[in-house]
Amino acid sequence: MFLGLDGVEIGLIIVFLCLFGGILSGFPVAFAIGGAAIFSFAIIAALDSAGVLVHQAVDQGSDAYRQLLVQGESPIDISRFRYPDLPRMVEPLFPGGWELAVDRNISFIVNRVNERVLAGASIETLLAVLMFVLMGITLERSRIADDLLQTMARVFGPLPGGLAVSVVVVGAFLAASTGIVGATVVTMGLLSLPTMLRNNYSPELATGVIAASGTLGQIIPPSIVIVLLGTLAGDIYATAQETRAQAVGCSDALTLLGQAAVVSVGTLFQAALLPGILLAALYAAYAFGYALLNPSKAPPVAVTGSTGEVVTRSEALTWYLAVPLVLIAAGVLMSAIGPAGSQDVRVGSYSEAGASAVLRTNVSDQCRAAMIDLHGQARWDIAVSQQEAIDASGGANVGRQLTEEEIEQIRLNRIASAPPIGSGILLGFLSFGIVLAVARGVAPSAPVRPLLVGAAGIVLALTFDALFVAPTTTSGQTLVILSIPILLTLYGLRAAGGMLARNDLLRVVFPPLVLIIAVLGSILGGITNPTPAAALGAGGAIMLAAYRRQRDLGRSGRIVIMTAFAILIMILIGMNFDLRITRETVAFEEWVAFIVAQAAYLFAIFGLLFSCWVLFAGGILTPVIRETAKVTSMVFTILIGSQLLNLVVISFGGEEYIQNFLRSFDREWVVFLIVMLVLFVLGFVLDFLEIIYIVIPIVGPVIYGGTLDPSWVTIMIAVNLQTSFLTPPFGFALFYLRGVAPVSVTTGHIYRGIVPFVLIQMGGLALLWAFPWVVTIVPNLMPN
Repeated sequence: MFLGLDGVEIGLIIVFLCLFGGILSGFPVAFAIGGAAIFSFAIIAALDSAGVLVHQAVDQGSDAYRQLLVQGESPIDISRFRYPDLPRMVEPLFPGGWELAVDRNISFIVNRVNERVLAGASIETLLAVLMFVLMGITLERSRIADDLLQTMARVFGPLPGGLAVSVVVVGAFLAASTGIVGATVVTMGLLSLPTMLRNNYSPELATGVIAASGTLGQIIPPSIVIVLLGTLAGDIYATAQETRAQAVGCSDALTLLGQAAVVSVGTLFQAALLPGILLAALYAAYAFGYALLNPSKAPPVAVTGSTGEVVTRSEALTWYLAVPLVLIAAGVLMSAIGPAGSQDVRVGSYSEAGASAVLRTNVSDQCRAAMIDLHGQARWDIAVSQQEAIDASGGANVGRQLTEEEIEQIRLNRIASAPPIGSGILLGFLSFGIVLAVARGVAPSAPVRPLLVGAAGIVLALTFDALFVAPTTTSGQTLVILSIPILLTLYGLRAAGGMLARNDLLRVVFPPLVLIIAVLGSILGGITNPTPAAALGAGGAIMLAAYRRQRDLGRSGRIVIMTAFAILIMILIGMNFDLRITRETVAFEEWVAFIVAQAAYLFAIFGLLFSCWVLFAGGILTPVIRETAKVTSMVFTILIGSQLLNLVVISFGGEEYIQNFLRSFDREWVVFLIVMLVLFVLGFVLDFLEIIYIVIPIVGPVIYGGTLDPSWVTIMIAVNLQTSFLTPPFGFALFYLRGVAPVSVTTGHIYRGIVPFVLIQMGGLALLWAFPWVVTIVPNLMPN
């Protein structure tokens, strides 16, 4: 014992001091972490070799230890913290010597770098980081924030604290489209801070709301934090639950939990949606409330300019609210009572598998006791009764191959019961109707005839679909039948597009909004995983920036718009036609669809390359690529360095020591609260990347190895990590803002201004703790 401390405790202190010193040295953090690992290991190895550091481990050969095992105690729960009176034995920190530890660490770091950086299962998800970074930096360079801030200031400026509210709205919007904290804070600091100060806004409120809103990109999808944290959490949760299941005598986690121990990045994006909106709403509510209490420090501002044609209250209520609500209600009603629904009549070759019990019941007594403790006696009894019914009927039906007659009969039954209107056609044309209604509200003085023609096309399309389109009608035949209604609808939509373009708010918001819906919609709807969605977002951002560049130069952006339509055509054809032309029999309409899709694909490639050339010629693409490479290189370098630091902690027993300490608490919520407090404190001195890759792998097996919902745990950690950007003295958002703030704004202003938002952040965490359904409701309602 040295200074009354165990050798492992001293080793942890040495690691922390080396890491803290490396970060404060000014050396790049990505390399300081790896250097801290090497220096701390050398110091600990030298002290261990000199006999200065020793570890008092529980004597696993003692009678007291064996007695605990006989009593049913799991070895994982037996530690010096839970049973301080157990006999101990003194051993060196490196039982096999530091040379063996070095050999193991080198082997482990090579394997982990290969698994998590070069060719592992998680590398595909990590590629989403690169794509999201490219998307964010491209949009930031396209000056989208300029237009958004100016437009939102016109909308919210006349309200008390309106400029601050507009900053929150734009911050949330940029978070959903970029997710890059530094770019968001710097951009809004340059654009909105001088305006707010000129209009007598309090420097504390102005700086606080800019810094806080800029960090919303850490929680609102697509969030790089959630991608990185989710990739790590998925592995930790699966491993921890397998360990837990085996510790209680179950064969695997599926048996114990009744479901697979899986948490994906897509599910976490769904879970983060409402918490992100909640935080943005809390920020805006504080700004508005502050303005009401201190009107002189956040006065209303009438920003010059107009967002479009003046619309009366009656017209606004009619076309912005009443008509869209009627259309939505009509669609819901038609889907509920039967006129509209799925017309899919395809039949598989095998019968559906029979029902199975909610839980596996053929388990050991020890596993059964654990499952009853986890799920409750009532659920266990239901599972037992279900299994008895299945056994009585001859066992579970695992599915059998259907005969041709059975397939045809099932198909005929589905055709007979199919609704007259397809759900896809109903959704598409009702959406067109909402567009026409909003266009009428935006430009009430414009000629109404084109909109009426479009509305007639919508009515005809639904009528033709109900009368002439059957479930057996092919996609090509459906297109021919609906061709006239489609042309009429497009005629109305073309006029509606011109009307909507007159409104600055819609003109500015619509392009990035479409990109956000395309990226997040595909992820949240379970259509694809984050990596292809991120690639779609990166391509869309390049096209959006190129269109903006062309418009700034007074040139036509028609090629970019046509490229967007080509992508839309590819998606629609892929959804409605079978493009596998290598089949034995391919219909003529499928050949036509394949040729059109191939032509659209080639044009889309041309349009994307053209967009890249526009940005390259304008000097935009090169710095975007350079900045993307810098950010992603930093992330992956920190990943490698943190893996090395983790291995150092593992090599002398530090990870096991911390986990034993956390497991010594009987209540899970106490353990999680301790972890959250530690993460909050570490946020004052460490960046979120260091916390994710250094701290989470150590404490993760404990907090993910219990009964807490893994999605809720991960989002709570993500919201907590968001504060690391705000908390002095090393909050990065504060540094970003200090770099662009005028001389009149002092560091004291920034620090005082951020305090209320840190408290709001803690209040948001408390709300998520008290109401966990805010996190879990969206993943439960949406497909995964």
